[in-house]
Amino acid sequence: MRRAHTVDQVRAAEAALMATLPEGTLMQRAAAGLAYAVIDFLGGAYGRRVCLLVGSGDNGGDALYAGALLARRGSSVEAWLLSERAHPAGVAALRAAGGRVTTPDSRGHNRRFDVVVDGIVGIGGKPGLRDQAAAAVGALAGVPVVAVDTPSGVDVDTGETPGAHVTADLTVTFGTHKICHLADPAAAACGAVQLVDIGLAPYLPASPVESLQAADVAALLPRPARDAQKYARGVVGLRVGSATYPGAALLSVAGADTGLVGMVRYVGSAADTVRQHHPEVVGPGRVQAWVVGSGGGEHAGEELAAALGDAVPLVVDADALAHVIGPLPVPAVLTPHAGELAGMLRADRAEIEARPLEFARAAAREYAAVVLLKGRRTVIARPDGTARVNTTGTPWLATAGAGDVLGGLVGALLAAGLDPYDAASVGAWLHGAAATYAAQDGPLVASEVARAIPAVIRGLPGR
Repeated sequence: MRRAHTVDQVRAAEAALMATLPEGTLMQRAAAGLAYAVIDFLGGAYGRRVCLLVGSGDNGGDALYAGALLARRGSSVEAWLLSERAHPAGVAALRAAGGRVTTPDSRGHNRRFDVVVDGIVGIGGKPGLRDQAAAAVGALAGVPVVAVDTPSGVDVDTGETPGAHVTADLTVTFGTHKICHLADPAAAACGAVQLVDIGLAPYLPASPVESLQAADVAALLPRPARDAQKYARGVVGLRVGSATYPGAALLSVAGADTGLVGMVRYVGSAADTVRQHHPEVVGPGRVQAWVVGSGGGEHAGEELAAALGDAVPLVVDADALAHVIGPLPVPAVLTPHAGELAGMLRADRAEIEARPLEFARAAAREYAAVVLLKGRRTVIARPDGTARVNTTGTPWLATAGAGDVLGGLVGALLAAGLDPYDAASVGAWLHGAAATYAAQDGPLVASEVARAIPAVIRGLPGR
C-alpha cells in the first residue's frame, strides 16, 4: 500500500524521530537520499552541472547538503539563494565542497545546467510561488527538475495547484508520501516520485489517503473456494443500456463478465444483442449486486428504483446518477465523472477538476456512499473522508465506453463479496492496469480493456 500523510502527521512523526537522534541526522539522511537520486537521474555525477534553487526552509537545507555531496563527486554545483534566511550550515557545507553560492539571475540559463534541484518551499509552505522564485524557475525553463519532497508551490495536503508552481520530472520525498504525490492536479506536477526511507515509518499514524499496489489488489481479490459453485461465487445483475445506447449494455456486461463472479444477469432492452456477444449471460433472477445507469437514457430512473427494490448493494453510473437525490437505502458506489458530479453537487465542473479530492469527499458525505470520481487519477472516497487514489492507467483509456466497462467490473466485485470501498478501489486498479496491458503504449477501445482483465489478474503477485 502506498500511504500518503498530511503535513501535520509528518511533522509530528519527524519530531518524535528527531528526539531519538543526534541533531542534524535527519537532514543528512534526506540530503544523502536526494543526492543519490540526482546521480541516478543524471546517470552520474562527475562533470554534471547542477543548479540549486534554495529557499529558507529545511528543503533548502536538504538541497544544499545534497549539492555539497554532488560537488565532492565532481559535479559543478551552483546555488541560487532565494532567501536571506537560507540554511547557514548548508550554505557553508556547499562552499566548503567547492560549490558556488549566488543570487538568482533572471536571464535564461537553460543551456548552462543539466538539472535544477527545487528546494524553494518546504511542505509547510503556502501554495504558489513568490515573484522572485517564479522568475528564477522561468529563467531555467527547459532544464529537467528534481523536486525536494514536493514541487514548490503545490498544496501538499489537498493536491491542488491554485497558483504558480514547479513542475518536476522527478520528486524525491522522505519518510512517506504526501497527499500531493497521489492526488491530481498536483500529482501531475510531481513527475516520477521516489521515496527515501529516513526511519519515519514507526512514528506515522494511519494515513487519510492511500493507493493500492498490485500486492494489495491480489490480497483483496475474491478467490473461489475449492468447493465453489456458481451461486456461491456471486451473481451480478445489470440494468443498463437502451434502444438509443445498446453499446453501453454490451460494454457494461463485458466489464462484469470477466470470470470474477459465478453468474451475470442482464435485464434490459438490449437482451438479444447481449446474448449474441455473451451467451453465458442469463436473464432476470436473484442477484447479490446491481449495476444501473450506463446508457440508460430516460428509463434510468425506473431501473434504479427497480434495483433498489431488491435491497442489495449497487453501482450507480451515468444516467442514473441524476436520479440520486440523497443517501440510498443500500450500500452503493456512485461513479461520476467531473461533469456528472457538478450536477450532483451543484458545483462548477472546472472547480471539481481543480479540487477532485475535496469534491469526491464532499459527495461521499452528502450521499452517504462510496464515490468513485473518474479522472486521470481516479479518487475513491468514503463518507468518513478516507480516500484512495488510483494510479494505474494510460491516457489511451480516455475513450468512449471505458466507464461502462468500469461500472460492470465494480458491480461484479460487489457481487463477489467485496465491500463498496474495496470493490471500487480494486475495480479502478484493474481497469487502469488492463488498459495499460491492452494498449501497449498505443490506442485501444473500451472492449479491449474488458478482454484484458483476466490476463491482468493472472499476472498479479501470488496468483
